[in-house]
Amino acid sequence: MKPSLQLKLSQHLALTPQLQQSIKLLQLSTLELNQEIEKILLENPMIERDEPDANLGSSRLEAPGPVAPAGSEAAQEREQEQARESEQREREPDHDFDIGTDGGDWQSSGSGSQRDDDDETDFHDFHDFQATVPTLRDHLDAQIALTPLSDRDRALVRFMIEALDDDGYLSQTLEDLLPLLPPELEVELDDLTIALRQIQSLDPSGIGAADISECLALQLRPLPPSRDRELALAIVAEHLELLASRDFLKLKRALRCSDDELREAHALILSLNPRPGAQFAQSEIRYVVPDVVVRKVRNSWVVNLNPDAMPRLRINQLYAQILRDNRGASGSLSNHLQEARWLIKNVQQRFDTIQRVSQAIVDRQRQFFDYGDVAMRPLTLREIAEQLELHESTVSRVTTQKYMATPRGIFEFKHFFGSHVATDTGGAASSTAIRALIRQLVGAEDKKKPLSDAKIAELLGQQGIVVARRTIAKYRESLDIPPVSLRKTI
Repeated sequence: MKPSLQLKLSQHLALTPQLQQSIKLLQLSTLELNQEIEKILLENPMIERDEPDANLGSSRLEAPGPVAPAGSEAAQEREQEQARESEQREREPDHDFDIGTDGGDWQSSGSGSQRDDDDETDFHDFHDFQATVPTLRDHLDAQIALTPLSDRDRALVRFMIEALDDDGYLSQTLEDLLPLLPPELEVELDDLTIALRQIQSLDPSGIGAADISECLALQLRPLPPSRDRELALAIVAEHLELLASRDFLKLKRALRCSDDELREAHALILSLNPRPGAQFAQSEIRYVVPDVVVRKVRNSWVVNLNPDAMPRLRINQLYAQILRDNRGASGSLSNHLQEARWLIKNVQQRFDTIQRVSQAIVDRQRQFFDYGDVAMRPLTLREIAEQLELHESTVSRVTTQKYMATPRGIFEFKHFFGSHVATDTGGAASSTAIRALIRQLVGAEDKKKPLSDAKIAELLGQQGIVVARRTIAKYRESLDIPPVSLRKTI
């Protein structure tokens, strides 16, 4: 064996850094895109946001153009213009406005609004003063503070309040809670029972119950005596399972009541709140910024990019000028400039692709925008990819976590794609349209004789849509529609 040299030709696919960044930005949501851009802004001084109050000399969404040679007329005019702008800024005051009031002078400047030095009061942003919703424990503590109790009893009641779950139920027994108290307090089981009764007398009614039966009973007992209240108390105490299964025949036999009496008692139970503490739960509100907006222009549906979702970027003119003045020098600043150009181009390409894909979706689903879910047609990613001559994976990235604002609401792009079901005519119906038809049929059914899954499949078959009963059951469950036994009323 001896060393030798060989020539070999081969082909392989290589992803350049620019292409990798383009793919990464395409699959990000609007929130993730802004987070990624903020990260890049911290690392790359050559790029900045194009804010309205930014410096005057920067170029938006493009790299700086060629530089005029030193000593030329263009360069001399530029230097004179920069000198005049600098002189003008020196003559201008540092604040935008100055209003005199009895409480002091308020000034607004580029660094934020502030009062004069004699006033130490901080001026916070408006969003710092958002209203807060009290928790269930705060609501109960406020009532306990107004109750004439001893310090020991008030402390026991507050201990019991801390044991409540978010729905207002006491999931632990008093026997389990008693060992958690310090022995030196000499608390007995009767003391906890009295504290629990005190909690159950507070607002909202039903707080402190061990189960749903007791919770409903606590809400019924304060009501004025009546036949409806008597029957409702009997139902929640002994026959709640029969009511849940909608077995009204057995209920009438057990309670020895008429249809009208059972109907009124049932309506009274439905007016109660099985989760009295849920109204105080702190729910996190998630806001969605749509990427595109769909409007009807004459007889066509047109897609426009949402300007609020588009980051405005530009090359930092100060660093670009430094690089131009040192054109022969090489270093990290040149690399930063190239990366900034890539980012601006990739962001623009991202939104161009989003607009193309969303417009293709709207064109295919224009019947939906005119008539609603019942007119939704089957659509796959492959159809959009072939129409736009894109790869299917690219369309998949575009339709993930991207939202469309329409006159019918805000929808994720994925909403317009779905499986299809065959029809008698040899065509196909969208699963979204079938769900809408099921919702319509259930909404118009006779509540005393609700439609079974087999009956719904039969009715859809009469419209030429062939759907199996188990498919109807799957779609019905996805719509949170209970089965026929739970939809039946008296």
